[in-house]
Amino acid sequence: TDWSGGTRLGDGLRRFNDEWGCRGMARGATVVILSDGWDRGEPEEMAEQMARLHRVAHRVVWVNPLKASPGYQPLARGMAAALPHVDHFVEGHSLDALETLADLLMADPVAPGPAPGMLVS
Repeated sequence: TDWSGGTRLGDGLRRFNDEWGCRGMARGATVVILSDGWDRGEPEEMAEQMARLHRVAHRVVWVNPLKASPGYQPLARGMAAALPHVDHFVEGHSLDALETLADLLMADPVAPGPAPGMLVS
């Protein structure tokens, strides 16, 4: 992963899926991704890898520190490509937001589907 001007999220997810996806730790797991969604790679790669991950994971939670900003919209290409494959899209900008994340992760960990108020919009 390259940290200058955005990461290569799709590439990192592909490597994760190849190594730990179907037969590894992602199967049936709650996967938490902490990122602003700025991806230097192709959005098609991000969408494909997020779809792969979503098929094997119990649920996918995306924590984005920018989501709390007034007027924020997930327009970054990587974020927009990922969202259709995300079960919960939550803020991650403060300790309160991380407490909310902890509550989400502890709430009914075996029941699929988003918790109330945590739907992707």
